[in-house]
Amino acid sequence: MNFVRFVKGRLKSFVYAARGAYILINTEHSVMVQVVVAVAITLMGFIFKISQTEWILQTLAIGLVIGTEGLNTAIEKIADFIHPDYNDKIGTIKDVAAGAVFVVAVCAVAIGMMIYLPKFF
Repeated sequence: MNFVRFVKGRLKSFVYAARGAYILINTEHSVMVQVVVAVAITLMGFIFKISQTEWILQTLAIGLVIGTEGLNTAIEKIADFIHPDYNDKIGTIKDVAAGAVFVVAVCAVAIGMMIYLPKFF
C-alpha cells in the first residue's frame, strides 16, 4: 500500500511539474523565444551532425537557460505577489534573478559558438 501511494504521489508531482512547464512556455515571452532558439539549435545539431559530447553540452545549455528562466519567473511572481507596488529591495531581488539568467545565457551562447563556429569556417 505504501508503494502504491508513493507511486501515485510521484505521478502527481510529475503532472504538476509538466503543468508548470506548460504554463512557463505558454505565458512567458522570453521563454517562447528561448524555445524557438532551442528548436533551431537542435535542428542545426542534426544538420551539422554534432558529436555526442557536443549534444550533451548543447542540451545542458538549453536546459540551464530555460530552467533558470523558470526560476527567475517564479521569483518575479512571488515578489510581485508579496509586494505589488514598486520597492527598491524587491527590484534588486528581481534584478539579481534576471542577472542569473543573463549569465547562463551568455555561457550558452559561448557553448553554441564553440560548437558551431568551427563548422562554418
